[in-house]
Amino acid sequence: MMNTPAILAFVGAFFSGALAFLVGWRERSSLPHRVFVTGMAMLTMESIFNGLSVGATLPDEMEYWQGWALTSLSFLPGIWLFFSLSYGRGNYREFLKRWRFILILTFLIPIGLTIFFQENLFTSAAAAKDGHWIFNLGISGIILNVLFLLVAVFVLINLEKTFRSAVGTMRWRIKFMILGLGVLFAVRIFTSSLVLLFHSIDPSWQAVNSGALIVACVLILRSLFRSGHFEMDVYPSHSVLQGSITALLAGIYLFFIGIFAKLVTFGGGDTAFTLKAFFILVALVLLTILLLSDRMRLQTSRFISRHFQRPLYDYRTVWRKFTEVTAACLTQKELCHAAVKLTTDVFQVLSVTIWLADEKKEQLVFAASTFLSEAKAKALDQKNSDIIEMFAALQKHHEPVDIDSSKESWAATLRQCHPDEFRRGGNRICVPMVAGDEMLGVIILGDRVGGVPFSWQDFDLLKCVGDQVAANLLNVRLSQKLLEAKELEAFQTMSTFFVHDLKNAASTLNLMLQNLPVHFDDPAFREDALRGTAKTVAHINRLIERLSLLRHELKIKPAEADLNESISKSLADWEKISGVSLAKNFQPLPKLFFDSEQLLKVVTNLVLNAKEAVGPDGEIRIATSRKDGWAILSVSDNGCGIKPEFLNRSLFRPFQTTKKNGLGIGMFQSKMIVEAHKGRIEVESEPGRGTTFRIYLPLQK
Repeated sequence: MMNTPAILAFVGAFFSGALAFLVGWRERSSLPHRVFVTGMAMLTMESIFNGLSVGATLPDEMEYWQGWALTSLSFLPGIWLFFSLSYGRGNYREFLKRWRFILILTFLIPIGLTIFFQENLFTSAAAAKDGHWIFNLGISGIILNVLFLLVAVFVLINLEKTFRSAVGTMRWRIKFMILGLGVLFAVRIFTSSLVLLFHSIDPSWQAVNSGALIVACVLILRSLFRSGHFEMDVYPSHSVLQGSITALLAGIYLFFIGIFAKLVTFGGGDTAFTLKAFFILVALVLLTILLLSDRMRLQTSRFISRHFQRPLYDYRTVWRKFTEVTAACLTQKELCHAAVKLTTDVFQVLSVTIWLADEKKEQLVFAASTFLSEAKAKALDQKNSDIIEMFAALQKHHEPVDIDSSKESWAATLRQCHPDEFRRGGNRICVPMVAGDEMLGVIILGDRVGGVPFSWQDFDLLKCVGDQVAANLLNVRLSQKLLEAKELEAFQTMSTFFVHDLKNAASTLNLMLQNLPVHFDDPAFREDALRGTAKTVAHINRLIERLSLLRHELKIKPAEADLNESISKSLADWEKISGVSLAKNFQPLPKLFFDSEQLLKVVTNLVLNAKEAVGPDGEIRIATSRKDGWAILSVSDNGCGIKPEFLNRSLFRPFQTTKKNGLGIGMFQSKMIVEAHKGRIEVESEPGRGTTFRIYLPLQK
């Protein structure tokens, strides 16, 4: 006669198999669809083999089917990790590329364990007190369950990130899919931890897995009635554990489950453990559904407002949060996504879309939405004449308007841009975004939780939100134009220096080419021409090399060395220069970690600048010292000094120079090198009396 765990296993297999068939037959084929169908099919196979195992009467037969169950289990980590990285994410290809090596390992290692080390999956089978059989795991079985446990945690983390990144209708669509898979893998974490604690597989634990599979299938089936749940454009961040509730709960659970299991074992076990675990599971699922319900949160908020005389909105908190979040947005896309999310949270609506006006005010450009993807937005039919009429009407009417109750033709255009998701979601509201006299776009809200109508307080706050977003949009656009102007100015400045030097080099080569036919037979001329050509080419290469420093990130390779010794070697040739007095005063320093090649570029640049500043019979002083945990390198001269205005505003900026033939890159490059060493550079100068540069480098303890 078939026992309860076997019945539950076959029922779970029926549910998961039917769900896989339904999704594969009904839904549009895409990568998340195919992965989901494959994952449910493998869960079906595992459940069938578990049912055959716990329903068998002979130990050898039970072990045979349990081996096939573990083989099916080995396919689950890779498939479901793949699904958790791709489901509902508009940028899933980036995640798959970043996780590709881990994905390959989650496929190869578990499958390899069941194929090449199958004899180590079990060590023995023993009869429990109630008569059923328990399988003791071998090293391969233990490693397989460890890998499955870790992957299950990461699957939950990824699903949590997808859910938390979705807002409004997008969250409503995927809620039951995330909840169903969350129940399934949370229970699998529970049973896998028991398997690892006791190094054995108990059929009663498989019954809990089967019960979780049935509940998960029912919840996922509920999500299939919500259209578009596979067609999402959620963009979660790439951080893995940051802010993850799943990681925190998993860590706490895995810590306390060991104590709990030991207490149950010490008390002699609990024969009703499976049934109690199943009822606790159902209670937790129902509680989670209530907590995730937008309608429940809205009713709670209104109950508190009604009975404790709380105003509908805490305007100070709402406005502070709105301004803080939107002020941090640097691009138009970031601003629109932040505004959509904040509007959804404040007004308890599921569908929010922002459309921006193009430059000619003839088209609406999709910016952000909680329920429309970019593909769906592009598929909406927009006629230029209707859009122009709509802009003209809203240009005169800056207040939020109910586009469902309006009979105007332009309201029909807005309704087409924001399709209904629910029959009882209430009226849709359009909020014009106007800055000054310029119409920048519209915010359209719909599908309010519970279909609650918008009050005059809602309309007032919506008007403020529309004005604030419009002002931020205008600021972002002006900032972008200012940045483009700065970039153009920098390009023009750079090209001026570059063209000037190239012009001089070209003139030299042109003069040489003009004289070449006349003096070609003269060996001295040919030698001089080759030397001049090589010098010109070297000059162009140096120019390109210095300009390329502005495009690439500076990378240093620090190594332990003696700063005094390095400077002495680099300045050995300078002591032979006539007309310049080079004085050195090196105090003892411990060895430092620095990039000798890069730091000596700084010293050379400072000495060159000092030589040009002092003129004939000048003096350059180079000294080292230490103070308050810093090694200090100073280069001083008694030259012409630097004007205060240039010192304060332009000294370390690129393309700013007082030299006739300079590029203005040397000091900019020197500052970059010093800061890359976690140091700083300071300068003191007085016109007519000289300049002192001090480089501070941190001492290593």
